[in-house]
Amino acid sequence: MKAAVKALLSNVWSRAKSPFHTDFSYESDDCDERTLLYRHRKQRGVNIGSWFVLERWVTEQPFRYAAAPCQSDLDVAKGAHAKEIFENHWDSWISANDFEWLSATGINTVRLPIGYYHLCGVDPSVLRGTDFDGFEHIFGGAWSRIVRAIETADRYHIGVLFDLHTSPGKQNQDSHSGTSSPVISFFQTQSNLQLMIRILRVLVSSLRSLRFDHRPALSNVVGVELLNEPKPPYPAALQAWYKNAITEIRCLDPSLPLFISDCWMPDTYADFVKSLPPSAAPICLDHHLYRCFTTEDISTAAAQHTASLSNPNAPTPQTFARVSGILEDAGGNLIVGEWSGALNPSSLLGVVDERRERIQFIQAQLDLFERYCSGWFFWTYKKQYPGDSGWSFRDAVDTGIFPCRVGLFPVKPIPHDHTEWAGRKAVARGRAAARHASYWTRYPAHYEHWRFENGYDQGWEDAYYFLTSGVFEHGSVSELGLRGIWRKKRVCEHVLREGRSDNLWEYGESMDTDSHDASSLSLFYMPPLHAIFWHYRKLIH
Repeated sequence: MKAAVKALLSNVWSRAKSPFHTDFSYESDDCDERTLLYRHRKQRGVNIGSWFVLERWVTEQPFRYAAAPCQSDLDVAKGAHAKEIFENHWDSWISANDFEWLSATGINTVRLPIGYYHLCGVDPSVLRGTDFDGFEHIFGGAWSRIVRAIETADRYHIGVLFDLHTSPGKQNQDSHSGTSSPVISFFQTQSNLQLMIRILRVLVSSLRSLRFDHRPALSNVVGVELLNEPKPPYPAALQAWYKNAITEIRCLDPSLPLFISDCWMPDTYADFVKSLPPSAAPICLDHHLYRCFTTEDISTAAAQHTASLSNPNAPTPQTFARVSGILEDAGGNLIVGEWSGALNPSSLLGVVDERRERIQFIQAQLDLFERYCSGWFFWTYKKQYPGDSGWSFRDAVDTGIFPCRVGLFPVKPIPHDHTEWAGRKAVARGRAAARHASYWTRYPAHYEHWRFENGYDQGWEDAYYFLTSGVFEHGSVSELGLRGIWRKKRVCEHVLREGRSDNLWEYGESMDTDSHDASSLSLFYMPPLHAIFWHYRKLIH
């Protein structure tokens, strides 16, 4: 049994040396301290839309010489002056000043949409037989700019989540999938499916090289999303491809978090993640949430939209609670990869205070995501023309529709006194252990409450480590975000040290007073996190 668990662990994390981490080593990979923090802290982010994958409603200027219908990257590539237009846009749309501003706002991660054709500077063969075949001279300079983006983000302690926004043959009918054709042929041919896996291998290999061979080493890539908003003919078609792609990628990088789209079917794909073998981990499920497109969205008042997101008994919060629980129990996590403050004008008819309605709508979403998700990413960072606070994060913050800062910021130095830290931990653990033991006296049986105390200690130490880490000197403090993935690692480590037991659940038992379900470990780290933030509440806000 221990050998089986060790095999599981070998596909998760490697060695991390710090005062607050146990020394754990695995055979398949080596994650340094910066990598661990970047990947597993709570991710509060924005999408940098229309930087590499152009969208005309976000950036109009690059389309001025595009071929008809003037809506996609391929249209721009077929037009006049394409190479100059693309390269000027890549060099000017986002600068170091943007990353500096995002960091000061509390944003610690960006989701970066790219097309498969942006990798032709690494491997020209990725274009062969695709709609972009013959355009290597236009897109060949993209990869060096992408590397520069990672470097700039790292300077401001911002992680980068790569999002494959396009695929050979298109995975959805939208023009942001690379071409203006409405035909979806990605799922129809085996050659497309295989080529996309090879493209992912090229990307993951290149990112891994940046981590180990680049100088300085770049540790701020937090993961890769395999495919943006795919629309398969039926779920099994996409799930089969997901399995094949994950297996191939795990041969290259066993520990890189992989993100998969839920196709707006979160329950179905949460069950899919649960069904994957241990070697697939770590996996995050990406859900996109908008409230302005459907007929129902248009006919719903803004206040009702807000209520449907803030009422814990409403369908959406119930779905988030259920899906995040399934994923965390399976060692996965839920993120919202795209959302916005946009409302259809019909939702604001008759509203007396539109600004107030918009603020409440955004806050309801933030509260929902903070409660159930390991990360969220607003769409989009900015638009060419200012004034759209529903879709432009920059405008939303500047106009006060969005909070001026997110996350926790230190107001004075956080103490690193180990004696004080140990004393506070002992007091908090004693109280939690007493409540735990008292509760379970109602159900006489054989327990091993020492496992609970061990789990509480480990949770406290990990939470404290994230909070006080000196790796990131500026911006918001780090918080443990990918709890399901992290908890799975810690529970497996505990099994290796202490052996299996029918009372293993005590190691990760939640101390949430409203939930004492011994079969669920989904809130493993919440009590230590809450205790730590309570003890140091005067130092952060």
